[in-house]
Amino acid sequence: MKANIYDYSRQSLEKYLEERGSKKFRATQIFEAIYRHRLTDFSAITNLKKEFRERMREEFYFGELETVKESVSADGTTKYLFRLHDRNLIETVLMRHDYGNSVCVTTQVGCNMGCLFCASGETKKIRDLSAGEMVMQALAVDEKLRREGERLSHAVIMGIGEPFDNYENVLEFIKIINDPKGLAIGSRHITVSTCGIAPKIYEFSEFPLQVNLAVSLHFATDEKRDRYMRVNKAYNLKTLFKALRHYFDKTGRRVTIEYILLSGINDSLEDAAALASLVRGLNCYVNLIPYNETGVFKRSSVQKSRAFFDYLMKRGINVVTRKEQGHDIAAACGQLRVKEMICED
Repeated sequence: MKANIYDYSRQSLEKYLEERGSKKFRATQIFEAIYRHRLTDFSAITNLKKEFRERMREEFYFGELETVKESVSADGTTKYLFRLHDRNLIETVLMRHDYGNSVCVTTQVGCNMGCLFCASGETKKIRDLSAGEMVMQALAVDEKLRREGERLSHAVIMGIGEPFDNYENVLEFIKIINDPKGLAIGSRHITVSTCGIAPKIYEFSEFPLQVNLAVSLHFATDEKRDRYMRVNKAYNLKTLFKALRHYFDKTGRRVTIEYILLSGINDSLEDAAALASLVRGLNCYVNLIPYNETGVFKRSSVQKSRAFFDYLMKRGINVVTRKEQGHDIAAACGQLRVKEMICED
């Protein structure tokens, strides 16, 4: 069976070729052809010998995504709904910032984490995405930018799914987009988000590339986190923060704490006090996030959000409020996919 060439990091491709009697420098030639020159046919890679090109065509294919829908926000945020080869749907988001262009990548078809406020959790996980299926999302966005004379400069692995539940494929994806012969996105411009799978945080502390780690915390007590985020029953706050402190001690890299503000649920000053106490002593910054409403949950008011922010600031917590993007195009994880699935049914 043929393999998707986008599934392979340069190191993996070198190993594959060497095991079959080819020189490993061929992997660099192939990477330059498909990522720098964007060739999608081995016969067009003319610096490879004809026999080698034929062999590659027999063993590999170039994966493709079908664009089902493209929605553009007033702020320039673009949300893509892609169909995979097996007809499953995924979402990808292009976000335009003052500091560059970022892609938000999906890692799974559906999600098993079951966070009650998240549209991704409305459908169970069907399967993991391969590294190549993640790469294809980044390539699709970068192709759009290249036509505009721009390029992809940042990647956040925060789309549908739990990245640490698809750990090996996510790491392979990071290696490909970070590779100077690949998409050449700097490691410090890549962020991986987890809802709190503590054992994988320990593993991730050993990963050699200096990528950023974000944790979707959202609740600062076990009582509330147990109620709304099923992962907390497996890895409670004490276990999670022990892992985060180990991560910082090992890597020296600051952690981002993501906190969605939900009206009447986690936006009181008591919640702010619990959060301040929880993160004190951890080298982190808190990212307060306006909620993209998906159903029964409502976003916190401007007044309560501001009071929450001010409370943290006055207590010396490094805190920012995320700039809202794509609110008018259902840019929250899973929203567009769920709508399309309902329409298809």
